[in-house]
Amino acid sequence: MIIEQKWERLKALLREMKSAVLAYSGGVDSSLLLKAASEVLGAHCIAVTAVSETYPPAELAGAQEFAGSLGVTLRVLSTAELESEEFIRNSPERCYFCKKELFGKLRQIAEAEGISFILDGSNLDDLKDYRPGSKAAQEFSVRSPLREAGFTKSDVRACARMLNLPVWDKPSLACLSSRIPYGTRITPKILALIQTAEDHLRVLGFQQVRVRHHGDTARIEIDREDFRRMLDDEVYGKIIIELKKLGYTYVCLDLEGYRTGSMNEIFVERATPGRGVK
Repeated sequence: MIIEQKWERLKALLREMKSAVLAYSGGVDSSLLLKAASEVLGAHCIAVTAVSETYPPAELAGAQEFAGSLGVTLRVLSTAELESEEFIRNSPERCYFCKKELFGKLRQIAEAEGISFILDGSNLDDLKDYRPGSKAAQEFSVRSPLREAGFTKSDVRACARMLNLPVWDKPSLACLSSRIPYGTRITPKILALIQTAEDHLRVLGFQQVRVRHHGDTARIEIDREDFRRMLDDEVYGKIIIELKKLGYTYVCLDLEGYRTGSMNEIFVERATPGRGVK
């Protein structure tokens, strides 16, 4: 199925729903979904962005700007996952408790507005990763129209580019908690530390970046094509200075580069005997 066909299929799915509450993160996936919903549902689409210490603060302004450009009023919802011991203990089920908090509040909005459908921006490629949050989506009957219409991540970007959406090449977004190894308790201090470290790297021009927090070690993931620039004497010197100021003793570059869900690779390794280096 070509991109244009998937786009039309997506709009047909939304048209059948007539109204929906959409979980809008500001990333390219949910932005494409919001674009389709704005065309098909208009005022019958309620876009909601959840904010907390786990959400990069700079993302909210961008989400509001994009929603406004579509004529969609964006509701900002405060979530309280850091008040949940089940979340902050950071077990492999962490994402489930976060999504349960979010989808539970979205269900309340939907019921108050007389709306049957809650939507998220999951695509087909998300099925390849360890996603305990999908259990919460099932419990609250959340639908993923991009997935239903057959969109992969590359399809989403191609379609967003076709439609001239300004976010088509926006770096992938993820909850700041995803930088913390399972079993390490999540605290506002660690989340702020990670955000500040990543901000330093973005100031230096690295867009797709993760700083994985391993106690006194910062494990940096960037696109591999950016390795040469990072290893420039002046650039890597600035990175080391700034991250050590934050309290890291060791600053490491992950030679596999940026990839989605690297903290979940332990599950792949356990499930695949003899798995070697990619």
